[in-house]
Amino acid sequence: MTDLPNDPADLDEDWIPNVDPEPLSDEDHRPIRRQVDPDSPIIMVETAFMASAASLIWLVNSYFPMGPILTIFFPIPIALIYLRWGSRAAWMGCAIAALLLSVLLAPVRSIQYVMPYGFLGVLLGALWYRRVKWILSIPLGALLGVLGAFFRIWLVSLLLGDDLWLYSTAQITNFLDWIFTLLGLMIQPSLALIQAFVFFSIVLVNTTYLFVVHLVAWFLFDRLNTPIPRPPNWVQVLFDND
Repeated sequence: MTDLPNDPADLDEDWIPNVDPEPLSDEDHRPIRRQVDPDSPIIMVETAFMASAASLIWLVNSYFPMGPILTIFFPIPIALIYLRWGSRAAWMGCAIAALLLSVLLAPVRSIQYVMPYGFLGVLLGALWYRRVKWILSIPLGALLGVLGAFFRIWLVSLLLGDDLWLYSTAQITNFLDWIFTLLGLMIQPSLALIQAFVFFSIVLVNTTYLFVVHLVAWFLFDRLNTPIPRPPNWVQVLFDND
């Protein structure tokens, strides 16, 4: 057996074993919360800042809609508060954002933000901090998104004094019936079939939305030293972020 040199400076590269580093486990990516007083000013300042950012994103999107670009960031500030300071701060941030939007826009618009995006931020923050896998956190978030979509339909219907769900699906049915008649097709879709199609479309849209929110949070939170659970391997290979 060959002895190693006494002086570390005399070590050659050949003496260094070529060992690949072990990949980090999901626990190694757990966000680190600083141990501070729950009533510390830094928590209140950062919570207020993130709540203001969430309100500003909603406000800008209300006056200057940019499609799905800004919508992706609706729940992210509240989720970041949860990851950094816990559930109490996240609920405070959600309440502050609701109060700001009530003053800047209207209580109705504030309610439409809180349900589902404010609650979604708290839910995602809780799931990500507990290292819940994407395969579970995305369906749970999508379920809340679907509930939020029907909640908004119910709220608008209440304000208008009409059933917006039945009105919309009836209009879609009449439009499809006109298209089929124009094409000479002897097809008459039923209202129940149209409603089922619209429901599954809402589920699909919310599932896709949650997947994109996870992607954005994965890229963004890693750079803020507040990582979320690692995505499936095929996503990591596809985006090559790790």
